Amino acid sequence: MKHHSLRARLWIGALISITLALLIAWLGLANLFERHVERHLGAELETHLNKLAAAVEIAPDGSLRLIQEPRDPAFAQPLSGRYWQIDRTGQAGVLRSRSLWDEVIALPEDELTPGVVHAHRLPGPDGQSLMVRERSIRVGSGSEAVEPRLILAQDRAELIRARANFAADMRPYLGLIALLLTLATLIQIHTGLAPLEALRREIGAIRDGRASRLAARAPDEVQPLIAELNALLEARESSVERARAWTADLAHGLKTPLSVLAADAERLRQAGHPTLAADLDQLALTIRRRVERELIRARVRSGHPPHAARTDVVENLERLLRTLGRTPAGERIDWRILAPDRVDVALMPGDLLELLGNLLENAAKWAAEQVDIRVSISTDEQVEIQIADDGPGVTPAHWSRLGERGLRLDERQAGTGLGLAIVRDVVEAYGGTLGFGRAELGGLLVWVRLPSGSPKSI
Repeated sequence: MKHHSLRARLWIGALISITLALLIAWLGLANLFERHVERHLGAELETHLNKLAAAVEIAPDGSLRLIQEPRDPAFAQPLSGRYWQIDRTGQAGVLRSRSLWDEVIALPEDELTPGVVHAHRLPGPDGQSLMVRERSIRVGSGSEAVEPRLILAQDRAELIRARANFAADMRPYLGLIALLLTLATLIQIHTGLAPLEALRREIGAIRDGRASRLAARAPDEVQPLIAELNALLEARESSVERARAWTADLAHGLKTPLSVLAADAERLRQAGHPTLAADLDQLALTIRRRVERELIRARVRSGHPPHAARTDVVENLERLLRTLGRTPAGERIDWRILAPDRVDVALMPGDLLELLGNLLENAAKWAAEQVDIRVSISTDEQVEIQIADDGPGVTPAHWSRLGERGLRLDERQAGTGLGLAIVRDVVEAYGGTLGFGRAELGGLLVWVRLPSGSPKSI
């Protein structure tokens, strides 16, 4: 995933949130379990404490004694982790369990109210950490009454082991929860980004010329974006129409001046001024050449990029050949086409007709009796059109000059030299390639490579 990807950001945020949530849940549940076990052990200690209090009495000699010691075997096992102890004022551990061995639990100096249980966490024998419950009782009456402190203690190691075991038991379940949350996140991200993916496909359809507007149905969060994009498309379409109208007006406005200029050149030629007439012809040719070139560029740049157009090459070739076949130059030629049933190029229909028309007219002009036309798709998904004739051909030294403005290599043939120049302009305007070579038939081979108009996968 890329760092600047929206999907990656959502995944990073979700994984961090899931990790933190599970960590907090793990620690929180472990602490709750520890508190629950500690309360249970504390209640058990208080029960033993009450039993111990009931067994304390004063011996005839004034000392303290137990009617019956607690029966739990752990109190008789040295350093077992469970202890009891009885303190008297100024005397710690006057009575204690055998489990304490020769150790004494040191209690803090706190004020005790008879019958009230205090809880402590104190160090014990053998480096143990003890959970302690203590209370004071009143034994005897009158001046002989005493208030001993009774202590019950439990090693916290058992509590810590229980907490660790509980935490270990939780890991598989937390892992299962993590898996379920990850799957839910996957579904959520996929569902949440689905409208953007649909929007991307629709924009691709507009780019390839398969649609003109974005669909109106979308979630509320995406709908404003779609509305703005549709408004932008409408504004762009209006700009394109204005550009088309402007170029059409320009072409129409220049027709009359160019006709007048050509008529003046002819009158000068008839009046005996051939040099001046030739200059006017050249000027009119230059203006016409520039107008044709700029009109083609205007059509391409007025909002219809090459990948937005789709025109069938084979259909337009057949249409042009039917027209050429009825002309004197075309009816004498054997036109041979080798092409698939349909091949789309990313050209506007009018520009493709102009390009093919000039190429076919040029071939018909120079061919003796045969013209071969091949249409294929190259490995880099470019459409290649080859037109070969059996005419006199062109020497390799002149191949690089073909298509130059007003170039005519044979003045005996009628024409203005604009045909291949217009072809070059159309090809360059659409980002294609124009080349020349020697045909197998002996004449000129003209090949054109143009961007494919086949829909791209989205």
